[in-house]
Amino acid sequence: MMLLLDTHVWVWYLENDRKRLAKKVAEHVAAAESAGEVFVSDISFWEVANKSTKEKLFSMDAVVWLQRAAEAPALRYIPVERAALIQSTRLAGTPPRDPADRILIATAQLNGASLVTADKQILAYARREQGISIYDAGS
Repeated sequence: MMLLLDTHVWVWYLENDRKRLAKKVAEHVAAAESAGEVFVSDISFWEVANKSTKEKLFSMDAVVWLQRAAEAPALRYIPVERAALIQSTRLAGTPPRDPADRILIATAQLNGASLVTADKQILAYARREQGISIYDAGS
């Protein structure tokens, strides 16, 4: 079972803030971690870098945090591929407006992954549309 972590879930995961994850979701992540099936999109690196220019996210410089995150042993990283960029513009219905969210949804679809998120807009979109596998990280 391939899991793609949304950016905030990735941060929670690496900051050992797993209590923010619903118990059942934490169990799925742990099982996927054991199987080497926990992924993060490179768009999440951009999101963290972008947000860190506006607010302090970590107790260390975001660049240092991102360098350490890239070396996290239990995670695998997915580059942002052209197919995901194109798919993100062709999502069914009314997807979230945030381009990074759209890219994450498209990346999950193209890789047959379940997206782990607590983002209310992504969750609402997944409830409206078929073919989107989501784990609600917050419930």
